[in-house]
Amino acid sequence: MAARDAEATKARIFDAAVAEFARHGIAGARIDRIAAEAKANKQLIYAYYGNKAELFSQVLGRCMVDLAAAVPVDPDDIEGWLDRLMDYHAAHPELLRLLYWEGIEYGTAELPDEAARQEHYARKVAALRDGQRRGVISDAIPAADLLFLLIAMANWTTVVPQMARILVGAEDTDRARLRASVQEAARRLVAR
Repeated sequence: MAARDAEATKARIFDAAVAEFARHGIAGARIDRIAAEAKANKQLIYAYYGNKAELFSQVLGRCMVDLAAAVPVDPDDIEGWLDRLMDYHAAHPELLRLLYWEGIEYGTAELPDEAARQEHYARKVAALRDGQRRGVISDAIPAADLLFLLIAMANWTTVVPQMARILVGAEDTDRARLRASVQEAARRLVAR
């Protein structure tokens, strides 16, 4: 019973931390608000997750693992992968908000979990490099650069929805047109 309660408490803390960090960033997030939202003792947060920076790192790390499991890079179906990526971020905008806040906080400084993050992205780059080696996608752009460009195109709408609304429009037909444009741009980037 106690182990199940501890796991339930950790899950509530995690969910509250995702929402708090996505809303307020690292500097603006408050452990008190996370504890209140999770209906947990503040000391438990420190016991389970460490300090605020460590909690943020664990939250972002798990969110990225969830994304990688849900939407693996697929060089054999770049358009389908981009569709799944855009759908994932539309359903889980907090991940991109967390990444954006991390960028504001750390800039170009080394991240606390940078080695793990490099491994995370190295697997994605390797998938694209394999697609290039097999001739499925063009090797005109280095695989790491190509991944960065494809992710940027797919994610920017979620990161700055106000820009998409102002530039592209707010209707479903506008969003569909933009998605088709992203896919066309991706097709051209990877075309052999």
